[in-house]
Amino acid sequence: MAIKVAVIGAGTMGHALALVYALGGHEVRLTDSSMTMLDKAGGLMETALASLVEAGEAPATCTAEWLHTQVSRLPMLAETVAGADLIVEAIVENPEVKRLLFAELDRLAPMEAVIASNTSYLDPFPLMPERRQARALVMHWYTPPYLVDLVDIVGGPKTDPAIIAWSSDVVSAMGKVPLVMQKFVPGYIANRIQSAIAAEVYRLLDEGVCTAEDIDTAVVHGLALRIPVVAVMAKADFTGLPLLQHALRNATYQPPPPRANSDTLDKLIEEGRTGVMSGAGYYDWGGDTQALMAARDRRLMALKKAMREIGTMAGATRAQE
Repeated sequence: MAIKVAVIGAGTMGHALALVYALGGHEVRLTDSSMTMLDKAGGLMETALASLVEAGEAPATCTAEWLHTQVSRLPMLAETVAGADLIVEAIVENPEVKRLLFAELDRLAPMEAVIASNTSYLDPFPLMPERRQARALVMHWYTPPYLVDLVDIVGGPKTDPAIIAWSSDVVSAMGKVPLVMQKFVPGYIANRIQSAIAAEVYRLLDEGVCTAEDIDTAVVHGLALRIPVVAVMAKADFTGLPLLQHALRNATYQPPPPRANSDTLDKLIEEGRTGVMSGAGYYDWGGDTQALMAARDRRLMALKKAMREIGTMAGATRAQE
């Protein structure tokens, strides 16, 4: 069943979520407080869609013209959320900014609308007006959401269970994989694991043990081959649990202590090297953001197609042979 979706925030996640819902057959309205970002979102969506069509991951009928009939980019929040069934919050991870937005949504949005936050780490429920709590939840996607299928779904203390079930059905109907969590924890599962990896990465960089390229080499040629097939817990079974038990007892690895910053990361940001959108981060990327996104997407789609044929031995969709 097609629904009306309003996406608030047209940045890295917002424009991509608008595309996902459009491909799912829904009517989408997209807005942003920055007109520059809203204008840029059109080109980013077109580039991503062209890559999907070229790879056979979207129908050939999904042209740029089709996209702009499915996704309306609007400058005003009130116009964007009018009549919406689902409102997707995809703005900056700042609690006060989110609180202000939720207050505006409370004033402008239909009372029957479901409000879904895409927050990665913040608990959005204390930031929401009381009367919206029953129809509010987290629907957290991963970049790029039109290729990464996992969606974390988390209700708040007062969320109606029927809303969680409805949201899960919406996600499943689009061919994605909803993971319904029992309660909110910052970072959910995948991001918490990534945070543990990031803590070690920052230590290695800050202590001068290796370069950013060395880390990626170790991941690509060491971890990445096994993870799609046997993930983490299934790999433990293949390794043998007694060996892991001995490793824990020996305690030869000490995780880094919690830190609020990374000297290496801080220095890059001070230099204006904020990532692909700025043309440089840990790597020098150049200025063609759309071309870089398309190159990333082509590789991810090739991997996704290969994994459909190969199958996995881990997780809820593991292959039985």
